[in-house]
Amino acid sequence: MDSKNDQYNTILRALLPQDIFDYFEIIKVDVDDTSMDVYIDELNQPPKEYVSEKLISKGFYDSVAIQDFPIRERAVYLHVRRRKWLIESSGKVVSKTWNLATKGSRYTKGFATFLKELLG
Repeated sequence: MDSKNDQYNTILRALLPQDIFDYFEIIKVDVDDTSMDVYIDELNQPPKEYVSEKLISKGFYDSVAIQDFPIRERAVYLHVRRRKWLIESSGKVVSKTWNLATKGSRYTKGFATFLKELLG
């Protein structure tokens, strides 16, 4: 490995949901005695359904926290910032639709399935 960042990235890839690395960039990771907070931003790849439109990047929506599997007795929270774009011709704001969390919860799909099986 070339650097510590490469090593950290390899560890994070083993611990976090794979979908994150396909569509998001890890911005920052904070670890303390009780939690690990992973801050991720959506990559600048406009929605495919608007490829024929002139889109203007309008930054990000507010961050949303999603809880994932605990790691080494630390709660893990993914702080997700989704991008938004303005369709120049209509003034409509659009974004990609993501299904990182289970509907009606703030848990990743894998963690919610695990809890459901464990707790019934």
